[in-house]
Order: sequence, then structure tokens, then C-alpha cells
Amino acid sequence: MSLPKFSASTQSFHIELKKRISNYFEEVGQSQTGNYNLFIKAVILMVSFAFIYIHLVFFTPSAFWAILESVLLGGVVAAIGFNVMHDGAHGSFSKYKWVNSLAAFSLNILGGNSFMWNMKHNVVHHAYTNVDGIDDDIDIQPWMRMSETQKKYKLHRYQHLYFWVLYSVLYIFWIFLLDYQKYFKSKVGTVPLKKMSLSDHFVFWGFKVFHAFLFVGLPIYRLGWFDWMISFTIFTLVAGFVLSMVFQLAHTVEHTAFPVADEKTGRLEDEWAVHQIKTTANFATNNPVVSWLVGGLNFQIEHHLFPKISHVHYPAISKIIRQACQDYGLVYIEYPRVRYAVASHVAFLKQMGRK
Repeated sequence: MSLPKFSASTQSFHIELKKRISNYFEEVGQSQTGNYNLFIKAVILMVSFAFIYIHLVFFTPSAFWAILESVLLGGVVAAIGFNVMHDGAHGSFSKYKWVNSLAAFSLNILGGNSFMWNMKHNVVHHAYTNVDGIDDDIDIQPWMRMSETQKKYKLHRYQHLYFWVLYSVLYIFWIFLLDYQKYFKSKVGTVPLKKMSLSDHFVFWGFKVFHAFLFVGLPIYRLGWFDWMISFTIFTLVAGFVLSMVFQLAHTVEHTAFPVADEKTGRLEDEWAVHQIKTTANFATNNPVVSWLVGGLNFQIEHHLFPKISHVHYPAISKIIRQACQDYGLVYIEYPRVRYAVASHVAFLKQMGRK
């Protein structure tokens, strides 16, 4: 499948929006990257991860505490992904490139691969959000149908009931299967990977082995097979479900669009920024606890329009973006609470299974 092109506009929403956001940062005199609040949060999360891991593996807590800590570890790993890795991978964690690289590199320690993530997320997903056949995030076939253009099977009638099982196994599939598929196929979906350097290959294999030692070999040696299996299963299921839900609530809900390129011209209907507005939704933006835990990814509209701006600035720039949408007659999709977004996602899955 050839990559479609975005339409051009004489009155570009994107140009106007960039001007307004640039003016805002000039007025407040702040850097667009992270600040001390983000750095402190990153330290809290990394220390929490180290403490829970060490206590689980080396101090053998009782069954109750082991289960509780395994749940917490899954949540902390997801939070590190949202707050540290994600901003670092987009170059928005810090004004220093080496700090961003270090933050993004945390993914390799947690079992993923920063090179594959950059291609899948930064390059493909952010450019062609919700475009079936290109955006790998909505390709869960044949298990789930996430777009009207995807083939429908009988089991999809029940996807609104079993989705939580598939979402829960995302993390373990990601680190033990999906990265390897991309590596050996040299593709993210239908999009070819850019050429990997020798260091990219070394990092891929070296940290896959390191992760296996850290999360499989050493814990089995210290705890035994059964205790490790229980703890590892709980930890990965929690991490997988949280990661999946946060990203799915941003794009696969009732009011988001799934644009299809014109067959003759190969062009999508809208310019890139308008495309992002129509394919993305926010949720619970007035809930500071949710915003803190998910690294501002409840402000997905702001993130998709300005991925190089750190999430600590999203509450402020959301007011500017909301006003710009109003000025240009665009619908700013937002769900005031998490449960409303979840309900809309379930309704969307039900619709896709029966339509």
C-alpha cells in the first residue's frame, strides 16, 4: 500500500495553530520541553520501580504483598512508559538531546525496543493516525475489527466483551513477539523499516537478552518457577491493559474518524493537522491525578498536534487549541471522565462488531 498524501489548504489551520502556540511560549518565556516537575516525577517513578523490583526479587515478600507489588510494578512500568520514555522518544523530555535519548532508552530496559517504537509510533502512527492499512495501532486483525474498512468475522460480535483479555496480553506479546516480527520482516505493518545500523542491531539483541535476564532468569533463580510465573503474569497483564486502554481511548471511540484516501488521487480529505483533530480524542483533562499518571496522554489532541512539546504544557496549550478549533469550525473531541471514554470505546467496539 502506497502512503497517501494530505490535502493542502490556502487557509492552513496548522500554520495558524503553530503561530498561536509559538506566541504563547514567547509570552510566558518558557521552554517547550520538560521542567523540574517532570524530572521529579521521573525520579519518583524510577526509584519506585527499583524499590518494588528489588523487594520482590531479593526479599521474597508474603503472597499478599507479592501480588500487590506485582500489580504496582505493572502500573509503574506503564507510568514510566507514559511519562519518561514517551516524552524522551519525542525529544520533549529535556532540551538536551542526550537526556531525551536516555529517557527513550528506558524502553529497552523494560523489554521493548526504542528503534521499533520510533518507527511504529513516531513515524507511522503520528503521521497516518487511524488510516487503515498504515497505522499499526489499529491493526489487531483478525482478533479485533477497529475500522469499517477491515474485514468482519463472526467473533467480532463479541469483541466488546473479550477486548480486555487481548489488551492485557499486549505487553507480553509486544516484548516477546511483535518486536521480533518487525525486526525480521523489516516492516511496521506495510511500511518498510529504515535501515538499522550496527549499533541498532546490537541494542536490539543485547537488551532483549538483558530484559530476559532481569525479568525472567534472575527472578526464577531467586524465587523459583511457580512464584515467578504468578508475579510475572500479574505484572505484565496489568501493564498491558493500562498501556492499551490509554492509547485506545485516544483514537478508537465513537466520535473519531477513520479517513480513507481517494482511490484516484491517493489523497486524504484534510490537511495533516485537521486530520489529527478528527482522529483523536481527549479524556479526563480536568483530573490532575489521571494527567500525572498517564503523562498527559489524556491530552492526546495536544500531543498529536505538537509531539515535541512536553506533556507538562498540555493543560495550558489546550485552551489555545480549543479556541482555534472553534474559530475554524472543527469539533474538539473530549470526554470529561475516564469512564465516559471507556464507555464510548466499548460502544465503538460493539458497533464495529455488528456494522
